[in-house]
Amino acid sequence: MNFRFDTSHIDWHHIAAGADFEEFDLTYDYSILGYDTKSGTLDMLMRWAGDGGYCERHRHTGITSTLVLEGEQHLDELLPDGTVRHKVRRAGDYALSLGVEPPHLERGGPEGATALLSMHTSNGVLFELLDADLKVLTEVSIELLVDRWDSR
Repeated sequence: MNFRFDTSHIDWHHIAAGADFEEFDLTYDYSILGYDTKSGTLDMLMRWAGDGGYCERHRHTGITSTLVLEGEQHLDELLPDGTVRHKVRRAGDYALSLGVEPPHLERGGPEGATALLSMHTSNGVLFELLDADLKVLTEVSIELLVDRWDSR
């Protein structure tokens, strides 16, 4: 049986900075499904086209559950020795990050990807955005992500 997640009713926010932002194209869509700041929970959808666009270089600081709904999610984990470990998650794959995994970049496979992320934090910070030297540019809290969503 083939299953396709229906994204036609989703309110997407498009992020695009192109290669001027970094050495890669920053291009993806996201949608906040729900959140509760008191419990430190935020659920969102991420969508990447099959054009090679990435989301920001980041490291999760809380617990994140990921379920790939369609396509392939490609991750490039940036290891401490400077090497990159490439992972591919396909539709139906689930992953649990406890906030101790290496920083990474994410993009869609040849046909793109849509993934559900359920993030949980005890201090309000969901992930850190990093520069090319893996230094923290900013901490992304539930409040910051929701404010960015509301101001679109």
